[in-house]
Amino acid sequence: MLTVAVTVLDQASKVWAEAELSGREPIQLIGDLLQLRLLYNSGAAFSIATGMTWLLTLIVVIVIAAVIRASARLGSPGWTVALGLLLGGAFGNLIDRLFREPGFPEGHVVDFIDYGGLFVGNIADIAITVAAVLIAVLTLRGSTVDGAGQAASNAADERP
Repeated sequence: MLTVAVTVLDQASKVWAEAELSGREPIQLIGDLLQLRLLYNSGAAFSIATGMTWLLTLIVVIVIAAVIRASARLGSPGWTVALGLLLGGAFGNLIDRLFREPGFPEGHVVDFIDYGGLFVGNIADIAITVAAVLIAVLTLRGSTVDGAGQAASNAADERP
């Protein structure tokens, strides 16, 4: 359900951004620190791998397949949220790569949230970033996708 919500929110926000921000000057939300600015990104985060959109599309498809496979073992609420966010973000940007100009599989991702000129992203990027942080925290805490790692850790903590 979280995956669907992130994907729908991401795609709806991109439709809104194209309708409201196209041909406009950036809208300042918090001065130059946070603005709304419409851009089309053919690369990955920070415009890395610009011109290699087909490769990024392939990588995203592999990530989605790996997450779906890992999801079959879900037993941890934290991992459920993390993988739901990751999958929703990946689907959101994959839809752009598959169906936006210049066309399959090299479509450009719609970005519109400008973080102080450092980078411009979207809702999918936020979901992916939150998922990455959550995955790091879960891993550091010893939690596993199936929930067994955290349960074993908790049992060890309860021993005298």
